Amino acid sequence: MKRIVIAAGGGGDPIAAAMVGTALYGSVEPVLVLTYSWERLTVDPLPGPRGRADFAGLESPRPHLDLVTGSTTPVGAAGSSLPRLAADLGTALGLLDPSEGTAGLARTIRAAADYCGVGHVDVVDVGGDILAAGDEPTLRSPLGDALVLAACARTGLAADVWIAGPALDRELPERDLFARLPEPAFALTDAHVRPVRRAFGWHPSEASAMLAAAARGVRGLCGIRDVGDPVRLDGRSAGVHRLPLGQALALNPLAGRLADCATLDEAERASLAVCGFSEIARERDRARAVGLAASAGLVSSAAGFSAASADGAGVVERYDR
Repeated sequence: MKRIVIAAGGGGDPIAAAMVGTALYGSVEPVLVLTYSWERLTVDPLPGPRGRADFAGLESPRPHLDLVTGSTTPVGAAGSSLPRLAADLGTALGLLDPSEGTAGLARTIRAAADYCGVGHVDVVDVGGDILAAGDEPTLRSPLGDALVLAACARTGLAADVWIAGPALDRELPERDLFARLPEPAFALTDAHVRPVRRAFGWHPSEASAMLAAAARGVRGLCGIRDVGDPVRLDGRSAGVHRLPLGQALALNPLAGRLADCATLDEAERASLAVCGFSEIARERDRARAVGLAASAGLVSSAAGFSAASADGAGVVERYDR
């Protein structure tokens, strides 16, 4: 039996999911992490998430379950950090493909549960935007998290939602977020970071890298992209908070709107209705702007990965200890 941990938001969340999985279940048997391939444009120049058609060399042990391994490669213009991440973590990653909406994600989660022989899943979100009401002015990326919540509810499986590193992504006002959270169930430590530390040498994660830094005892201020105010790493930053799935669903109106969503386009329209914006549309606008700037010779087209080390170098600017 292998435990299932779902990285709710893509990007660096599978690294955090692996850390939380180690804290929950130990490191003897690696957990199966399910994750989107949904990353910033420096990793994947195509807006939005990647699906199974964007990869070659996926392993498919069950219908509706596709595993990314170190031998998997993205095809065409697509990019993904998942194959290299699978190699560094030493375990395959289950691909969440939202092209068929909540229904398709639920089929994948159910197939993974059958494959692993479990009736329970853990959902991990770094920062806490999975608890967004949808009207927060600092909210930037609610859709992936809300789709995971809706899909888990659709499976009928028992599920817990774990918020790791509350407020590290600066998407929800800190006061509002902590008012929605119970006391932390536990805090991550250096022992939980150690199995994933190699990935921070190249993966362009910010929130997960700050979580790892906090777990290793780093304290201070750090700046992150798209946010004016710095994030402070303090004694709460390595905390992990547990909510039952039903409680998380009650706090996230977008997830409720996505219950019967059958396509990614439908999901995008739901985000517009609830939140007033679509993060995929924002990515399209950014990709268009980058393309225009590159064609004018204003930016390099070879942005590459930005390094983020697990001891906080390149991520945390320590103004105080």
